[in-house]
Amino acid sequence: MDYEEIMMQLILHGGNARGAAYEALDAAEEYDFTEAEKKLDEAHEEFVKGHKYQTELIQSQNEDTVPSFFMIHAQDHIMTAQAEIQLIKRMVGQLRKTEALEKRLEKLESN
Repeated sequence: MDYEEIMMQLILHGGNARGAAYEALDAAEEYDFTEAEKKLDEAHEEFVKGHKYQTELIQSQNEDTVPSFFMIHAQDHIMTAQAEIQLIKRMVGQLRKTEALEKRLEKLESN
């Protein structure tokens, strides 16, 4: 596989991972945590696929390899996806707590 194809795979899987992570956040905002977990799993799987290409890219380089803007851009996609997945996981956790608190308040208000 050539550099351009590897970089396109990084962009593809990074974008897919980010998209699934944001779908997880959308579901969590509706308190649909089953769907949120499903989408987070999907995001993680896409990230892992991208990470394999990233590893291949790194291993195929030698001391004469000059990073291109395209290579940096592709690397940025996969690393941004990783950061956003981690942040969204934390946000989903906070939304779980919010839902639990809302339920407790509703219960107190109905008494």
